[in-house]
Amino acid sequence: MTETKPFEALSVETLPKRLGENEALGERIGKDASRWKVREVGDGNLNLVFIVEGDHSAAVVKQALPYVRLVGDSWPLPLKRSFFEYHALTRQEARAPGSVPAIYHFDQAQALIVMEYLSPHVILRRALIDGRELPNIARDIGLFMARTLFRGSDLSMVTKERKADLALFADNVELCDITENLVFSDPYFEAEMNRHTSPQLDGLVAELRADRNLKVEAQRLKHLFAANAETLLHGDLHSGSIMVTDTETRMIDPEFAFYGPVAFDVGMLLANFWMAFFSQRGHEDKGSRDSMRAYLLRVTAETWSVFRAEFSDLWRTERTGMLYQKSLFEDQGDRLGAEQALDHMLAGIWTDLLGFAGIEVHRRILGLAHNADFETIADADLRASCEAKALKFGRHIAVNRRQIHSIDEVNTLAALIEQESKL
Repeated sequence: MTETKPFEALSVETLPKRLGENEALGERIGKDASRWKVREVGDGNLNLVFIVEGDHSAAVVKQALPYVRLVGDSWPLPLKRSFFEYHALTRQEARAPGSVPAIYHFDQAQALIVMEYLSPHVILRRALIDGRELPNIARDIGLFMARTLFRGSDLSMVTKERKADLALFADNVELCDITENLVFSDPYFEAEMNRHTSPQLDGLVAELRADRNLKVEAQRLKHLFAANAETLLHGDLHSGSIMVTDTETRMIDPEFAFYGPVAFDVGMLLANFWMAFFSQRGHEDKGSRDSMRAYLLRVTAETWSVFRAEFSDLWRTERTGMLYQKSLFEDQGDRLGAEQALDHMLAGIWTDLLGFAGIEVHRRILGLAHNADFETIADADLRASCEAKALKFGRHIAVNRRQIHSIDEVNTLAALIEQESKL
């Protein structure tokens, strides 16, 4: 029996020795570990990430830590999150081929994944901060969301397999707990780890935390997140979890994966585009960002349009699960009944994604984990002005989501709020 070595965190110095005999890594980059060049690049909240370059190529080694890296060992976190990330990546690749990095090796005991090094890709958030108008992201992300969310649900999967998968990912308890608290609850009271641009936002923050309608809506959305196990989610799909070039888009870091509402991934993703929109005034040191603002609103509209179209196509061609069976509709000559059911489902996704988007905006400004879109604005007054507009926008779409019927309405609202001169 092979002895399992106790977990040990990697370092730049120890990685070649510890992984030097790993066949999957050696075959990819070169077997002579003494020639490997290792650099740590992880700048996230949770994990260690290394780029390992050999004679032939390069790969990424990602390792979970037994605590939240952003906070330290005072916040313990189980290593098993790498298990859920690995299984989520394999499912995403099967359901949306070419949309995630290739996996070369997984070591559950050491909580590490060896995967494809994406180059010359950059993090999408960084590209948007730099003002890059990437041509394919709306199409690529819209297709990824539609394909993974549809094909991971009871609309498509064999019931037995889907329920087994639901049971597997249900054990991702600790990361769900992070989302349930940091996203839906902590922003709305003076939680210990909250922070915001102060004192510029103090008045608005107090107003939001006293807003009964907003807090009730946030908890209704938390209830939906926790109770509606519709499909396998990425769980943390934002502009920092996407890598891009001008021609390619790849989704990364699905360690928060679990079964939840379809609208959650879509709402979180669109919220990050809207936050990028509101941050642009803080990045105009080299000239106007009017073109970038218009681009970001187009991207939100196109992403939703692509998602709707692809989800609808999959509904018509791959609806083989136990929900809305064709035996009840098309097989009886009732195609219109199937279309009516599709319309109802898309309408529900639309309403709920607005709520999730609004809450995501708030947690990224008022909670623990912030966005570089705003954080890289050096002028605190200017940063607070951008954040205040985003906070007002988030409140409106979360509370009034049932009265908003199109992406154009949302983008018009965003443009109007962005033009306001006062906080």
